[in-house]
Amino acid sequence: MFILILAIELDGGNTMARMYSRERGQSGSHKPLRKTKPSWLRYKAKEIEMLVAKLGKEGKTASAIGITLRDTYGVPDVKFITGKRISDILAGKKLAPEIPDDLRALIKRWVTIRRHLDENKMDQPAKRGLDLTMSKINRLIKYYKKTGKLAADWKFDVNKASFYLE
Repeated sequence: MFILILAIELDGGNTMARMYSRERGQSGSHKPLRKTKPSWLRYKAKEIEMLVAKLGKEGKTASAIGITLRDTYGVPDVKFITGKRISDILAGKKLAPEIPDDLRALIKRWVTIRRHLDENKMDQPAKRGLDLTMSKINRLIKYYKKTGKLAADWKFDVNKASFYLE
């Protein structure tokens, strides 16, 4: 017990390991603590919502919309200004995709690895990557069914995987 406490103190308290590797990883970036609207921002909340709707109609994902707003329009944080997340704004305008963005990205990765394995049948690290990606997909589907973002009878069909990406 004492050794465990000592190890936590030496490690800085970061004892959480990654799920499929023994590495500990790095902490990510953090948003600034500033709670006031930047003085240089010239867009109002309604204008930002209209921009999100316009970009959503073009078929962009929520993350792509956020990057576009940051890089092109200079909007640092949509939620701070509008009070709503980008995906909530899209859902309010009935532009939200059927499948959430993170699940869609995992399915895209699965399709890419599957296509690679069709050409390179003996690639063992790719087979492991396919298994790990599939388990992440299943875990995310289970979460989204529990929270109601996916229908309770929704299933990931490997034969229709590329159909989900369209």
